[in-house]
Amino acid sequence: MKLMLVLFMMMMQPTDQSDNLSITFEGTEIASLHRSELALPLLYHDFIDRNKFEQFTDSLEPQVYEQPINASFDEGGQLLSERMGHKLNRKKWDEKFYTSFFSKGPATVEIPTETLYPKVDSELLSSIKDKIVGQYSTFFNSNNSERTHNIRLASNAINNYVVFPGEVFSFNSVVGKRTVEKGYLPAPIIVRGELSEGIGGGICQVSSTLFNAVDKVGVKIIERYSHSRKVPYVPPNRDATVSWYGPDFTFENEYNQPLLIRSKVYGGQLNITIYSSDTIQFNENKDQVYKKTKN
Repeated sequence: MKLMLVLFMMMMQPTDQSDNLSITFEGTEIASLHRSELALPLLYHDFIDRNKFEQFTDSLEPQVYEQPINASFDEGGQLLSERMGHKLNRKKWDEKFYTSFFSKGPATVEIPTETLYPKVDSELLSSIKDKIVGQYSTFFNSNNSERTHNIRLASNAINNYVVFPGEVFSFNSVVGKRTVEKGYLPAPIIVRGELSEGIGGGICQVSSTLFNAVDKVGVKIIERYSHSRKVPYVPPNRDATVSWYGPDFTFENEYNQPLLIRSKVYGGQLNITIYSSDTIQFNENKDQVYKKTKN
């Protein structure tokens, strides 16, 4: 009993400020703690509580993470260079933190990072920006502001996307879930053959335009479904309906060169152009396989 009382009194005593650790990133303090906060109970300075340390590290990661940005073309067609990103280097962080933790006196630990490289750089875009291998345009009523707004959002989402050799492009994955938080508005959609209002109405025109553009390239169509009724912006059976919880439009680039998707809205016109390298090797006799719903 006396031993337990002594230990309790020791734990209740004020912490020693000389045991503080300062965590910095690019020279700025982003966190601080006392060594006792990560030590195993009653074993202060001898062992680190690994679970607490992992939780602490997890809390730091979002503060130092910077996503890399692909090279792209702006509205005027000017090439915008890529930007490197970075994330916490866990291995070096563990080594640096453990060294500081088991040293004596206050210490500063600068968070080490590792570089994250973008998937698409300026050199790649420059090599696939000139040769047009597929193109398709559709038209819509620009006076319908909600539908026009949704078409622009979805068009921007696929614009500048590069499909590498062997990669499968998924419209739903690239565009993401169509929500109010992302700016999508209610507009007419087709549900079981009937028109109704739904968030993101209009994006099927983007997926359908994309289908017709890449179909001219001769990619392998993996998944495509037609609407349950005729749509006005493409010929019969040339549409590609999509829904976050339902159909997707996917295709695979089986060629030896990347494909660049450029999508832009001009007034009431949606234009999608597919570019690639001059060295792309086409197979003129490729068979296309389509999956589609019954009308």
